[in-house]
Order: sequence, then C-alpha cells, then structure tokens
Amino acid sequence: MVRKLIASAVLLTSTMAVNAADNKLSHIGQSLNLDNFRKDVKTLASDEFEGRAPLSKGEDKTIDYLVSQFKEIGLEPAFGESYIQKVPLARILADQDFSLQMGGMTFENGSEFVARTQRISETIKIDNDVVFVGYGINAPENNWNDYEGVDVEGKTVIVLVNDPGFSSGKPDFFTGNAMTYYGRWTYKYEEAARQGAEAVFIVHETMPAGYGWGVVQAGGTTAKFTLVDNNNNQSQVGVMGWMHLRAAQKVFEAAGMNYREMKKAAGQRGFEAVDLNQTAQLTLDNTIEHKESRNVAAILPGSESPDEWVALHAHWDALGKGMENGKEVVLNGAVDNASGTAGVLELARVFKEQAKENPYKRTMMFGAFTAEETGLIGAKHFAQNPPIPAKDIVAFLNIDGMNVNDATDYTLQYGDNVSELEDYVEEVAKSQGRTVKPDPRPQNGLFFRSDHFAAAREGIPSYLFMSLGDTDPQFIANRYHKSGDDYFESWTLGGVKQDLDLIGQIMAKLADNGDWPQWTGDSDFKDARKASGR
Repeated sequence: MVRKLIASAVLLTSTMAVNAADNKLSHIGQSLNLDNFRKDVKTLASDEFEGRAPLSKGEDKTIDYLVSQFKEIGLEPAFGESYIQKVPLARILADQDFSLQMGGMTFENGSEFVARTQRISETIKIDNDVVFVGYGINAPENNWNDYEGVDVEGKTVIVLVNDPGFSSGKPDFFTGNAMTYYGRWTYKYEEAARQGAEAVFIVHETMPAGYGWGVVQAGGTTAKFTLVDNNNNQSQVGVMGWMHLRAAQKVFEAAGMNYREMKKAAGQRGFEAVDLNQTAQLTLDNTIEHKESRNVAAILPGSESPDEWVALHAHWDALGKGMENGKEVVLNGAVDNASGTAGVLELARVFKEQAKENPYKRTMMFGAFTAEETGLIGAKHFAQNPPIPAKDIVAFLNIDGMNVNDATDYTLQYGDNVSELEDYVEEVAKSQGRTVKPDPRPQNGLFFRSDHFAAAREGIPSYLFMSLGDTDPQFIANRYHKSGDDYFESWTLGGVKQDLDLIGQIMAKLADNGDWPQWTGDSDFKDARKASGR
C-alpha cells in the first residue's frame, strides 16, 4: 500500500509538472497584447525619435523609453545595477571631395566607387600596385586560397563579391547559391588585412550582392561608426572600398583583360592572382569623433539556475535622417526594427506576468542594442563584453523585422544545419500548423548580417527571426531603409502574434528544460563553443 501511495504521489507530481509546463506554453500566445505592441512601434518609429540614429537626440529618447518600459514591467538591470551598457564608438567621416585614380583613369566618388576607413587616422593615403585576387578567400576546409603564391603586402586588391559557389550551379561547392561567410564583404576586408593589403575594392554586382548600387552608395558616402581596439584599428585595411561594375570593367580593359573572362577563371580551382600592372592613388581626409552609444538590457532572474541566461534581442537603431529627392527625410525604421524592439518588450511583459505564479528556472534576458545598421557594433561589444561568461548564455534569439501583416503557414529559416535551435523552431512551428521554409534569398547571406552573428562568433548558439518583405514584396523595393518604413494603422499584426508566440515558446522551453543547444554543422562557432567547455 505504501509503495502504491508513493508511486501515485510521484505520478501526480510528474503530471503536475508537465501540466505546468504545458500551461506556460499555451498561455504565451493568449497573453500577448497587440495594443502594447502598436503603442511601442508608433512611439519608437515616430518623427519625434528622429530615426533613432546612434549618438543623436533620437538615441537619447530611445534609451529613455526602453529603460522606462523595463522598469515599468518590473525587470531587473542586466548590467549589474544598470540597464545600460556603454558602447565606445568612433564616428569617422571622410571629406567626400575625393576621387580614385587607377589604370590611368579617374573615377568619381559615389557613382563609380565608394571608399572609407575604420582606422583612427586623420589621413589615409594610398599609392600602390593593384592585384586581382579573385574572390579574396582563404578557406582551407574547401581547399581554396586566392592569396596563395602572391604577395599583397601594402598593395591594393580587387575582389569579387559573394563566393565561388554562387554562380557554379553546384550545391556542394562551398554551399552553392547560399552565401557563406566567405562571401560577405566584412570577411573580404578582414582577410585582406590578414594578408597585409592596404586597400580593398569589392566589385559590385546586384545579383550576387543581394542589393543594388544605391545601397552601396548610400552606405559608403556617409559617416560610419566603429569600435576601437588598443591600436586604433591600425591592423585593419586602410581603405575599405566598393567599385561599380562599369568601373571595374574599365580597369580590366586598361590592363588588357576581359572582366567576365577573369571572373569566370576566378571561380575555378587553381586560379592564381593576377597583377594588373596598374597603380591606385586615393586620399581620405577624415573627421573623427569619439563618443559613447548604449546597449539596453533587462533580466527576469531564474529561480534555480540564475547564472544561465536565455537571451532575446532586437536592435533599437535605425538610420536617422537622410536625403530623398533632394529633401531631408526621417528614416523611421518601423519594421526595421521598431517592430523587433516592440516584440522584445511585449514578450518581456508576458514572461514577467507568468513568472509571478510559475517562475522559470533560468534567467531570461531582454535586450536592445545600438548600431546594428553600421556593422553590428553594439552586438559585437556585448558579445565581447557580456555581463556573464559567454559560455553561460544558453542561446541568443534575435528579432530583426517582424511580419506586421496577416499570419502565414510558414516561418523562414536562415541557414541550414547550423544549430539545434532549428529543431526547436521546427517543433513549435509544427504545433502552430506551420512549416519551416528555407530562406528564399540565400545569396544575400542574411545569417551573417544581423546582430545574432556577433554572438555566434563568440560560440553562443544563435537564431535569426526576420520578416523583411516575404509577406510584402514591395517592402524591399519601396520602403526598406527608406522614409516609407513607417507605422501604418492598417497593419493586421497576425504575423506578429504567431511569431511572438513561436519565439516565446522556444524561450520558455529553453528556460526550463536544462538543454544546451549545440552547433551542428562544422564552423568556427562550433569550435568556439567547444573551447568554452560547453
């Protein structure tokens, strides 16, 4: 009889635990208040916030709003006694009255090339030889090294955008049409610096880049922010440039070569870098300011494992003010990314209320970081200076643009066989009656272009939730990074509700089940996590 009573008690306790867990999951979607979401987006994306540019009055308003919301919700500060993590930045703006001389020709800034630097130097001057190094990739695991047998120390290199897999038609060559990190412009500058090059010009082509020249021109001719290392970034390349396709064709023609033929050759194994027998001359006169921006984050402490964190994040910044058709406009960034920031706030409210009766075992972090639009800078600073050891962050979930329209029968996945977080997404999506669809634009390399990537590089399993145009085909063409990215009362928010429910259920599972998701595919991320002891 005693054994039966004990067995019954154990079964009852187990059943109660399962029911409590199911209760938490089922009530996330039911507890979402879309009126709160609307209010947050309308506020953050209003003209009063001036486009939320880092180091602007719009930043001050944004930070004040986020901190006040976290306090009102009742969350604790994530950074000791503060909700704020200071992010030291340098703002670098080159005098735009300069040109590039190459191959006996003069190219116009903005229309034919763009160039900037991250070195903390008032003047950057190049006068050196030019070498074409194909895709500018050194990938031992792919038996590929464009720099093999060539000395580019102190020289200018011209490289192709994306990676050799893009136009190969072979899904097992690199990763076929899906961009690898070797295809990202950030990698190409990093590798060129490791090889000792002084300047890099990436040849722009719209399809393999994933965006038109206008995006390059807008980003390359305005002030940029950068973190600053102990050597004032002197180990980075002096000139980070892009070259319009037409300009590149002229350069190759002046060297007695055909650009298309050289591009085709560069996509084949055994390609050898080519000296173009030309020189490049360019001078950047820079104005440099040192300032501090801010990350914001709050926590809901765990009841049993408070030193293990499940992180949810969105970048709070947009692009501030810009020019369209000769007029100054405010780039409010309602979808990108006031929507993501509002999503973080609303899930924070839901979980805080839930935890009053059913606390979570692990700590949940709710964050919003600065300067994503200028190079994932706030996220890099957080990942390199986390409030707890990076190995104790269970997962980093990132929202970068939400589906503000009707609900869908799918969710998008960026990357494939990246981490076990993909299994969580598939399981919860299935429970919602949805499928997981692959990224429809894999050539854009979106996995490498948002804040979670900074966490991934430190080994933290990370996942991107993004909806930028898949439910509104006109968004990318007409509103993305433009003044048209405003809040609209006509938003139905069906997608917001289902996606916040999806993200919330994943957070809830990770906060209670004791799991440590792992990287699955071979990568530097996997190596970093393994080195941390996880």
